[in-house]
Parts: sequence; structure tokens; C-alpha cells
Amino acid sequence: MTMKPNPGIVSTLLVAAVLATYSNAPADDFETVKGRVVDELLRPGVDDAAVEGILEIMNDDGSFQGIDYEDLSREAGFPHGRHTRNLVHMARAYRTEASRFHRDRDLKDKIALGFKFWVEHDFVGRNWHNNQVTTPTNLVNLMLLVGDELPDDHVELAQPMIRRATLEREEGVFYGARPGGDRIAIAGIVAKNLLFVGDREEFARVIEIIGGEIKFTTGQRGMQHDFSFHHRSDRINNTTDYGYGKYANAFGEWSHYVAGTEYQFPEDRINHLVDYYLDGICKQLVYGVYRDIGVYNRSITGQRSSSPRGTREIERLLSVTDYRNEELTNLMRLRRGEEAPIRSFAKFFWQTEHFVFQRPHFYTSVRMHSTRNMTMEVPYNGPGIVTHHRADGANYLLLEGNEYDAIWPVYDWQKVSGTTIMQKPQRHVDRGYGGNLPVRMKGLTDFVGGVTDGLYGAVAYDFKSPHDRLEARKSWFFFDDEYVCLGAGIHSPHDLPAFTTVNQVLMSSETTVMQDGRIRVLPQGRRDLDQVKWVHEGDVGYIMPEATTVHLSNQPEQGTWAAITAQKNISEELVTRDVFLLGFHHGIRPGDETYQYIVVPGIGSEEMPAASADNRSIEILANTPEVQAVRHGGMEICQLAFYQAGEVTIAEGVSVTMDSQGMAMLKMDGDRIDELTVADPSRELTTITLTVPGSYSARGDDFVASPNPSENRTSIVIDLPRDVYAGKSVTIRL
Repeated sequence: MTMKPNPGIVSTLLVAAVLATYSNAPADDFETVKGRVVDELLRPGVDDAAVEGILEIMNDDGSFQGIDYEDLSREAGFPHGRHTRNLVHMARAYRTEASRFHRDRDLKDKIALGFKFWVEHDFVGRNWHNNQVTTPTNLVNLMLLVGDELPDDHVELAQPMIRRATLEREEGVFYGARPGGDRIAIAGIVAKNLLFVGDREEFARVIEIIGGEIKFTTGQRGMQHDFSFHHRSDRINNTTDYGYGKYANAFGEWSHYVAGTEYQFPEDRINHLVDYYLDGICKQLVYGVYRDIGVYNRSITGQRSSSPRGTREIERLLSVTDYRNEELTNLMRLRRGEEAPIRSFAKFFWQTEHFVFQRPHFYTSVRMHSTRNMTMEVPYNGPGIVTHHRADGANYLLLEGNEYDAIWPVYDWQKVSGTTIMQKPQRHVDRGYGGNLPVRMKGLTDFVGGVTDGLYGAVAYDFKSPHDRLEARKSWFFFDDEYVCLGAGIHSPHDLPAFTTVNQVLMSSETTVMQDGRIRVLPQGRRDLDQVKWVHEGDVGYIMPEATTVHLSNQPEQGTWAAITAQKNISEELVTRDVFLLGFHHGIRPGDETYQYIVVPGIGSEEMPAASADNRSIEILANTPEVQAVRHGGMEICQLAFYQAGEVTIAEGVSVTMDSQGMAMLKMDGDRIDELTVADPSRELTTITLTVPGSYSARGDDFVASPNPSENRTSIVIDLPRDVYAGKSVTIRL
């Protein structure tokens, strides 16, 4: 796969680059951009002790200890990348005036030695990303830092390796930069190399390509019209991984490099990026700071902990635009710890089947799948072999952002928070591509969606498991200080027990329960408890509207990181974590089981005795396979999920009728409807018709209300969004 260089062209380009670098002429735009790129490479600074550590593990031939250069398999994770990254660290020290290694001749010789080892061996991994992203990125950074001081023949040998980052697909050799996340990242590598070799004309062309990538590509790879992001044709949510670092941040980085030059991006492209950043990415980050656990795909089984996102990306945006400046500034202050969370919102990403809800004291999300998307990402290269059920209505709750940190080696993957799952004798494991128990499967249900006005909302899920032949109607209803979770029609022909998990999370406090009218603190252990009214753990209350039997575990659990991935060289050391798990048994071959519970975030155990459903003004109006509905009396909000045409009584003698499947949210002002929001989770309807109490005579661009004074009822016909907006909510005022 090694590409043969053209020494003549490369040498000419290198001479041009060197002349441009040392010319006494005023810097032009091309040189300005190059200088900014180099400045950014030097920006992290240097840890001299770390550089000393790198030098200590360098062998006489330029290789490094601890890297298995022979294993190029996908599962090995390409440890060779550490070799080229080490060279970049060394080069940064060589170029940094504050480092004791600044312009150190011995260090430069070591860099040249390690560089020689690499270009003479040309390590090509089995994963395309190793060769088209990892190696080219590190090598081009090395060139920009010290390429003009390395042997010309080795620099020429490196060029074909850097050019494996290509925008053009070469059949049987390179994938080429796919539209979406890969394209901007790879174009950025290409652009850096063009800066190094001095090709101004081609550089301008590549910058135009980068500028053209910030756009909607709904139905294909890339940004969707709801501001979520799909990296592949499986329509899996990739907003905060590929859609963040390789897409949004890569574009933001180049926006900064070319700002104020002849290469600068059009204003509308930058504004579009800001919209995607604030309305897509940051709404899938807890308080805009920590990653939503529900958005993770295969990478969730990696050894990582939550940490605040950085501010550099925001600084870049603020340097190139004043669009939505206040929001960006507030977000930056939040990430720096200078501000407390203040934002409240609800959003359903209808292209991705992901719902998010935030208040200043908590963040929660629901992840689902449908016939429009697949269940979960394939465990490419090893991680993610146990994530089969993480889109089956997974509902994670975060108050601080670290509630699930490093829980995954001890996690029961058949009891994912929020889900209803058949409990199999052995957990699903997918150790290969399209194995016997694949993680990724096509969804089986159309009716998956949410209704929201941007501040409040509800989710309805006609759940059908492609793994277990289990079906259930599941819904969530979100308010300022609590949310209500309902399940009905839970059934399966399997001779296996079904289980609904309320939450499985790291323990952070004593576990307190009210059982049989008594409040007590539970010792560690695992048990089934009957007649439970509420459970409290970790500043979260779980209220049962009716006393019921729960399964509760609050004890140490054990596992290993190696057991949840097919990657190599993963720790097999036994990990122990204290885990809280709460849920409901539904028995073997469940026929028509139900559940209901209320989650109250940010509440102390001492407040729980007064935290019943009645005291919180919560009324469960219906919980059947046909309709699920909740009314919050204090807030005067009713949220309704109709799985088929039907009627719901929202108050004594007062009912709402929908003539089809769909969802509705009513905001009341006394006995009058002030605002009505509707949505069609099935994406099949062009209109929804509701009959509501009261007489309303109103008309708008997308609705008409026809009152029937004799019955004191009004029929309201509302037009629904279509095409790329199908599934989005519509709000009207009456």
C-alpha cells in the first residue's frame, strides 16, 4: 500500500516551503494562515519531564519501548500512533523557547532518528483510520514544526504517507474522505500539508471544500435538519463524537486559521456552525459541559471519566463571529466554572430518536430506535460488544455529570437504565462483524417520538425489541422538578423473565426506603421489597404512585474492562464499584404488565416523606397499551400519548379526543387551553385532529379551530411538518 513519491515534485515544493518560511518579505495571507497553524501546534506548551520520559524509552534504532510494532490488527488499537505522537511532543519542545530542549541539537537528532525509523518501516494498520488520519495527522504536524530541519530524503519518503489523507477515493487502496465527519478532518490534514509544501492554488481549493461542508445533509451522512449528526448510513446518533471533534471543531479550527484572509469562510457558513454547535452539540452535553451518557456509542466501554469540555473551540468561534455571542460567552464561563447552570430546555431530535431535557439542577435523556434507524453502532475494532440494549429507551439522569463514571466494567448490561429487557442466561456479546448476536439491528417500530414546545415535553415509544421479541408501550413525561415514567402492555412469548430498570448508577449515599409505612435505611445487599412507596439514593427520589414491589440492589459489584471489549491489551484487573440498581420484575412470559414511577432529581432524603405523587400535583390519567397520559396540576400541563385514536379524561367531566395516533401537550389557564403542541411519532400523518373542551374560534397558518357551542367542544385540525421535518412538534396558541 506504500505510495511511491515523486522526488522532483516533492523537492521543488519543499524548497518553496523553506524559502517562504525564511523570506524577509512581508507575510501574505498564505503565510499568515501557516503561522497560525504552527502557533496552534505550539499552544499546548511543553512538559519537559514528559519529554525526558519519552527519550528514556527510545531505543537505539529510533523505536520506542512498549509498542508492539508487529501487531497491526484492528483490535490492537494501533499503538504505533504513540510513536509519531512522541515525535510531535519532542518537536514541540524543540520549537518552544520556554523549554530547556529549545533548539537542542541532541533532541533534534533523536527526532530525526525516530522519524527515520518510521519512514523506513511505513507501518500500515488494518483500520483505515490509522493510515488516513492518525499517521498523516502526526506526520504533517511534525513537518510543520521541524520538517525543514530533517533530512530531505526522509521528508520525501513521508509525503506519500501524509497523502494517504486523501479527499479522493482510490479503489482498493484508500477510502477517501467520506462526507460528514471524515471529510473536514481529512481536508484539514491535506490543507496543513499544502501549507508545508507551499502549494497555494491547491490550498485555496481545499479550503473551499472545508467551507462547503457545513450544511444540512438529512438522510445522508452529516448534519441533519434537527441539528443531530449521522456519521454513517445506519442513522446512529454521532452528534457528540464524529459530529463534534471531527466536524464542528475541525471547521471551527479552520475558521480561526483563515479569518480575515482571502481564504475566510462565508458568514452564513460560520453562523450555521454556531447554530449546530449550540442547538445540536451543546443540547446533548450536560449543562453544555459534560457528555450525555445516552449519546455514547461503542466508546462507552472504554476507560474514560467525565471531564468538562474545553473552551478553545468557543474562543475560536468568538474570534470569527459575533453571532449568538452572548450564548457562546455564557457557555465558556460555564465550562470555566465561573457560572452555575441556568438554562432550561426540552428537545426531541426527530431525525435521531433522541430526547433531551435540562433544568438548572438536572439533565436527562431518552435514547430510542425505530424503523428509521438502527439500534446501536457496530463494535468496530473491538469496543462496544455489550451495548445491544442501550437504545431500548435508555434513560440516564445526571445532576453533576459524573454519576456513571467508570461503572461500565461492573455494569449489568441487561439492566440498562430506563429499559425493559428480557433477562437472558448469558448476556449478548458481539465479538465480530455481523456475529451471531449483533449489536446493530434494524428497528421494528414506527411510533417513536416526542412532543415538545422547547421547554417541556413528553416521549412515547411503541417498543419492539429486535433482539428478544419483547414488546411494550413506554413513555416519559417531563416537568420542572420531576418526570413520570410509564410502561404498559409489556409482553413476550419467551420463557424468560422481563425486567424494567429504573436506574443503575454509582452509589453516592445511603439508600432510604418507605416500605409498609415505615422509613428505613437499607444495609448493603440485593433484595425484592414489597409495599414500597419511595426510594431515595444520591439526591434522587423515586416515587411509586401506588405502593408496589421493587427489586433493589445497593452493593459492591465486580468486573473487568477486558470483559466488555474485544480490544487487545485491555486491563484484566478486577474492578470493584458500589452500584445502586432499582427496577421491577415482570415475570416469565409477561402478558400485559405495567409499571409507573416518578423521578425527582435534587431532593434530600429528609424531604421524601412529603414527596408523594399527590403532594407533587401529579396525576396519572391513563397507562394502557392504547393511551398514556399525565397531568401536572400545579403547572397546569397535560401530556398525552395516543397509540391509536382515543379519548382521555383530563379532569372530572372533561376529556380530550384524538382521531388518530399521535401526541399532544396542553398548557392550561384555568379551564381554558392557552397553548397546544402536537406531534406524530409515526411520521405518517399530514394532519392531527383533536377535540378539546371549551369553545375556541381561531385560525392560523397551520391550524383551524371549529367550535361546537352546543356541546361546548372544539375540533382543531393542525397541519404537521413533512419531509425532513416530519416528526417535529407544532405549537399553536388558542
